[in-house]
Amino acid sequence: MENPVGSTPHPRRRLVVAAALACLVALAVAVLVLGRTGEPTDASAEAGFARDMASHHAQAVEMSFIARDGGSDDALRLLAYDIIVTQTAQRGMFMGWLQQWELGQATERPSMAWMAGHGHGGTAGAPAAMPGMASAAELDRLRKATGREQEILFLQLMIRHHEGGVQMAEALLRLSDRDEVVTMARHIVNTQDGEIKLMKDMLKQRGAQPLPSIRQ
Repeated sequence: MENPVGSTPHPRRRLVVAAALACLVALAVAVLVLGRTGEPTDASAEAGFARDMASHHAQAVEMSFIARDGGSDDALRLLAYDIIVTQTAQRGMFMGWLQQWELGQATERPSMAWMAGHGHGGTAGAPAAMPGMASAAELDRLRKATGREQEILFLQLMIRHHEGGVQMAEALLRLSDRDEVVTMARHIVNTQDGEIKLMKDMLKQRGAQPLPSIRQ
């Protein structure tokens, strides 16, 4: 595969990404081989987490493609590429879980209903916005921005987006004890917390600050 940033990535970063993907593959194989009884229901926290986090990841991947294709800074483009690869793989696992549990990828239940009463979530008939999601106007600004302006906006939006993803993963950890889902949620918390720190450093290097934190 052609290097997406036009130069050889730092060996340590390549090892980190490879190790993360290896963990995801191992988790997927374990789920398929071992199986589970008492599969999650359509209204379960596990199913809601899988569906909503898949949608959440889809926007992160979209923003990362914009930054990778429009940017010229190798470090930022490599970060965007890492997010694309990791979160695309995780989305595949979420869809695989739903298939294994014999549940649809779509549901009539409102988004975020599984988090109701845990700091976020919609009520019946009233879907809630997923935390950290960029608005249509913000995505449009990101697409139209160039150079340093685009880099700063991407980092600001992705920090807030990661904060929302961590919130969702932490909520799942309070609501579920299902091994494969809990393992994934912990991985998301650890990975995205680390990337938040990295992106804050990148913003500082550009003389910019993050958007107001959404963390409670």
